[in-house]
Amino acid sequence: MQFEFTKMHGAGNDVIVLDAPASGLPITAAQWRWLGDRHRGIGFDQAMVLEPPRREGFAAYYRIFNADGSEVEQCGNGVRCVVELLRRRGVVRNGRLRLDSPAGPIEAEIDASGTIAVDMGEPDFSPAAVAFDTQGQPGPRYHIDLPNGRVEFAIASMGNPHAVLDVPDVATAPVAGLGAVLERHPRFRNRVNVGFRRIIDRARMDLRVFERGVGETLACGTGTCASVATGILAGLLDEQVSVRLPGGTLSVRWKGPGHHLWLAGPAEVSFTGRFELPEVKQPR
Repeated sequence: MQFEFTKMHGAGNDVIVLDAPASGLPITAAQWRWLGDRHRGIGFDQAMVLEPPRREGFAAYYRIFNADGSEVEQCGNGVRCVVELLRRRGVVRNGRLRLDSPAGPIEAEIDASGTIAVDMGEPDFSPAAVAFDTQGQPGPRYHIDLPNGRVEFAIASMGNPHAVLDVPDVATAPVAGLGAVLERHPRFRNRVNVGFRRIIDRARMDLRVFERGVGETLACGTGTCASVATGILAGLLDEQVSVRLPGGTLSVRWKGPGHHLWLAGPAEVSFTGRFELPEVKQPR
């Protein structure tokens, strides 16, 4: 079976976008891993799969698969890529669009410059939303004791789970090592995305993110949202924050609890292509 796809990126966080066939999506986790492999397949951080809307008033329903084959709830950069692709298809009207997802409804706006802003909903700071075992710690700051010392962090869900650490310098932060350890720590029952944040001032931040099921990416939209939201909740940031990531800069606006959070940034098409679904054996 052949599939047509569009390769895109949002601040360097690269995705492929494809339409699910009417008969359903026949791609297995092993096949997603093959397709996501940057040496043998297409290569991507996430795959965004478009389906017909499941309720009135929405342009499409989308599903998200990580490069390791796991299906996840949300991807802020991937959503903007979907919006940009639908804009090019003529689906967007008056600069606005509504999409549906496993994490719930999403609204998007496109301004005259092409910047896409997405309503990511209200952050949830509860341990239950992150599937985190607090072991009786009161929060909003938590800690885990590792062989090399204690790690402190805040948590937030943007439809998917995040832990946010403060570091003195993101360039030297142990993203690969510590990120991998925390991602699969047993106290995070569904694994977790791990952000390494340096707050520059009340309106600026540097950030690197180790994504669940992917590893470090050039940008993570939901990780950006979680890092800003936990900072605002702690009184460290103002409601409009510019976040510099390895792949580019994203902007977050959040007025605080009781309000929805908006994520803004670019989305670009890299190329289009077609692939034949490979026969990949499932691991034993």
